[in-house]
Parts: sequence; C-alpha cells; structure tokens
Amino acid sequence: MVSDLTLAEEIQALKAQRRAVILAHRYQDIEIQDLADEVGDSFELARMAQRYNADVIAVCGVRFIGETVKILNPRSQVVIPDGNAGCSLAESCSAAAIRAFRSRHPEYVIVSYMHTSAEVKAESDLLCTSRNAVAVVRSIPAEKPILFVPDSNLGHYVQKQTLRRNMKIWQGACLLHATFSARRLAALHAQHPGALVAAHPECPSEILRLAHFVGAPSSIVDWCAAQTARSFILVTESGLRYSLEQRAPGKNFYFVANEHCHCSECPYMKLNSLEKLAACLERMEPCIDLPPDLLRRARVPLERMLALQ
Repeated sequence: MVSDLTLAEEIQALKAQRRAVILAHRYQDIEIQDLADEVGDSFELARMAQRYNADVIAVCGVRFIGETVKILNPRSQVVIPDGNAGCSLAESCSAAAIRAFRSRHPEYVIVSYMHTSAEVKAESDLLCTSRNAVAVVRSIPAEKPILFVPDSNLGHYVQKQTLRRNMKIWQGACLLHATFSARRLAALHAQHPGALVAAHPECPSEILRLAHFVGAPSSIVDWCAAQTARSFILVTESGLRYSLEQRAPGKNFYFVANEHCHCSECPYMKLNSLEKLAACLERMEPCIDLPPDLLRRARVPLERMLALQ
C-alpha cells in the first residue's frame, strides 16, 4: 500500500500538471485539509474558487458544493473525489416540487439554502447560508410571504430571529445535525460543566436553546477563538476540530455524539479520501457538468445573495 506521504506527493504533482486548485470543506479529514489550497465552509469555498484562474477545481466536500463552485466558475472544470457524496438536505427537495409550489403560490418569495441541488437553486428567488440566512430573510419586504427550503430546523431558527416572519418551512433535515439530542448534550455538559456550547443552526430547537452560540462552521471557529473560556462543547460535525485547534491551540473541544450513528461525522463528507482525490485529478472524473441554461438560471439567485454581503 502506498504511504500517505507518497500519495500526497502524487496529488501535488497531479495538481501542478492539471493547473488545479484543491478546495476542502472544514468537515474533511485532516490529511485532505492539509493538502488543500483553501479550507472553508460551503459558501466560503464557492467564493474562494473565484480567486483563482484555475483550469481545474477539485472540490473535497459534497456534490452541492461542487455544483455551487461550478455555477460561480463556469469556465473551470470542476471535479469531486466521490460522486456518491450527496446530502440529505439536497435530496429532500426537488426542482419539480418547487415549480409546483410556485404555480400554486406565485406570491411567495422562495429562499433556498445552499444545501440544495443546482436545479432547485435555479427555481429559487434567493439563496442563503447558515451564516447569512437571517440577513437574507430580513432583506425581503415584510409583507412578502416566504417559502424557506429545505432545512426545517434552520428555517424555524430564522423565523424566530426575524420576529415570526410569514414563512412556510420545508420539512427537510440534515442527516447528522437533526439527530443530535439535548439529552446527550446535557450528559456531556455534566462532564464538563464550565464548557461553553456552540451549535450549528441545523440542530433541533432544544439544542439551540442550550447553546451559548449558534452559527455556521466558520463562525463557530471564529467565536471559539475569540472567547476567554478554555473548554467548548460542539454540536456539529467533528471534522471542525482541526480548524478549531489551529485557530485556538490549547483549548479543549468536546463533540456531542448523535443518536443516529453515535458519532459526530457526516457519512457523505467522510466518503472522500486521498486515494479518491488522486484518482479524480488523474481521470478528471467525477466531473460536475451542468447545462449552460441551468448555470445561468442558478447563478441569478446566488448573485442576488452575494449582493447582500
């Protein structure tokens, strides 16, 4: 079996040969993050890709992130290590369902989370991330009703933060975050009573009520680094530990295990590996290939969101 060091060198050689950039989500394994040119959450990665004049962009995350990078960088060839790296949120909502809703309710503004397919993005009026969802909803005139797609926990959190806006909320859920429980959080907090709690807004409301901070992955990293506290309990994907330890060395981070797999890992994010990254750069597949019309339509709500930044 080839060593990780040799494999890493192979990836670097392939990257140079392909004039490629490697982007990695903060939930990826450490060895992938170490090789990446940029590390960030799903929205950060899409924006980071625009900094490069790269022929090839290898996106180590899940498919919807690769699609978003392609939408913003249509001239680059975008590849992902594993074509099966999907997302339960993206799978919970189809473009056909959104079109059907719009035909019945044309008065609604459709706000879609980044964790959706390119086809759903193309049917949306605005996009949002876990970092800016509240600001995006607040930007919409108060009299306009909103359909929030697809994460129900994030939608209810946003609705509460925006003074109970008139919102219909899609009943999608993150396979990982939706199965964290207040019981397990309380048990871990009993072991570390002085620890501060940070949670992703895709978590259930009973988790968010117990959190000292609620935010996107990169926001959680920034918040933990800024606190004087030395210990933190995290209710999100445990791949974030590497970013936390880099930004806040010497602090202690404890991750709550969920009720589904008794771990804190996204099974889709963890499909990627160095072996698969090397293979996708060598074979140039799986490749994200979207029709020009879909790229054009999906870019519209994305640029509307970017204009609000």
